[in-house]
Amino acid sequence: MGLRLYNTLTRAVETFTPLDPAGRQVGLYCCGPTVYDYGHIGNFRTFVFADLVRRFLEYRGYTVRHVMNITDVEDKIIRRVAETGLTLAAYTGRYETAFFEDAQALNLLPPHHRPRATEHMGEIIALVERLLARDFAYQAADGSVYFSIDKYRAAGRPYGCLAKLNFDEMRVGERVKSDEYAKESVADFALWKARAPEDGAVFWPSPWGDGRPGWHIECSAMSMKLLGPSFDLHLGGEDLIFPHHEDEIAQSEGADLQGPGQPFVRHWLHGAHLLVEGRKMSKSLGNFYTLRDLLAKGFNGREIRYLLLSAHYRESFNFTIEGLQGARSALGRIDECLSKLEERAGAAPAAATEVDPALLERFAAALEDDLNISAAWAAVFDWIRDLNRRLAEGALTPTQATAALATWRRLDAVLALGGPTAAEAPAPMLALLEARQAARRAKDFARADAFRLELKSQGWLVEDTPKGPRLKRT
Repeated sequence: MGLRLYNTLTRAVETFTPLDPAGRQVGLYCCGPTVYDYGHIGNFRTFVFADLVRRFLEYRGYTVRHVMNITDVEDKIIRRVAETGLTLAAYTGRYETAFFEDAQALNLLPPHHRPRATEHMGEIIALVERLLARDFAYQAADGSVYFSIDKYRAAGRPYGCLAKLNFDEMRVGERVKSDEYAKESVADFALWKARAPEDGAVFWPSPWGDGRPGWHIECSAMSMKLLGPSFDLHLGGEDLIFPHHEDEIAQSEGADLQGPGQPFVRHWLHGAHLLVEGRKMSKSLGNFYTLRDLLAKGFNGREIRYLLLSAHYRESFNFTIEGLQGARSALGRIDECLSKLEERAGAAPAAATEVDPALLERFAAALEDDLNISAAWAAVFDWIRDLNRRLAEGALTPTQATAALATWRRLDAVLALGGPTAAEAPAPMLALLEARQAARRAKDFARADAFRLELKSQGWLVEDTPKGPRLKRT
């Protein structure tokens, strides 16, 4: 049946059909980080979801052009720059670097383009000028430029389709200069903000005087520059539906750069909120975790990625430390099976066609159904259970073990969990392992056993394999 995805715009699961006449090229835009602090686990749920979308599209043979913006100028950033006394580039550069380090820890594919807002002032200003020329924008007394929702609607353009707004029930405001505003308010929003004293040195020249762009116009300018005025997929968290994505549609389609009958974006995908320990994440509640906080607690990127991939992207998900322990156990089951397969395969030759077609078909069918990751995991663990049974019975040939390993590599092109590495064990544990090996080489088995027991007390088991000892979490 092909890939089917839930489109927030239509509130329906639809067959995914690229704009490309040949049906193979896909333009994908995901709202990226606002680099004013370290990324938290809620942010990374969205980015892992976007990574799954891209990987599965590529798995199914599409050529994806992935764009993820870097918001490096907006209200919160300017406040932090003023507080720290750093330059804008110095402040945001620190957190941009940290973000991509965190992304690498989660094995996220790097986007093909990661445009910064500060490097696209020409495109932003040109888009604002076009909206002014089409009478969908106006300049206020302070020099700021706003998008007029009334004029947009008066021209027969719908506003509120993505968020399904009811204008009769909502508070209609005059205008807002803030990047983010009340969800119950429909207001003219800033396209260009006139320079204010609190902006300090953060400003650019424009036809309307010194100032800076509003947050919403940044994404429209960068996405249309790199993907064209109409493209296939726009992703983000559901908190961005209104006002950010709604305003993106209005200003992008108000510029009228799309071809006849073409929307700004064909398919809108949004990931649901993430709860932490059953509550909304908050520093005051003590349940606010950056990725770095979790790594410091001894978890690794594979475990965090697995947990973030364990629930459907449109389901609110409760992220817990207990869940991370469960992810560690689940990965241990997979790793143990793969290790046994490698031992069984030995030196058996691997042909490119030696895969399990039934499993791959079941896995792909699950993900084609609006990325039904739960069904995909069910297929994987049914397969793991069957392999373990056959291995225990001695019923798996080396050739079949090799085929199973090739099948896993195909699956992991989408799941991107990789394999365990010795480096995942802390340095003190690796030192104990090496000390045990030294004792064994010296035939001091009592001392070697003492090191083994010490490792066990620290939560690590020693597995002696034909390829040497390795550490495994208990």
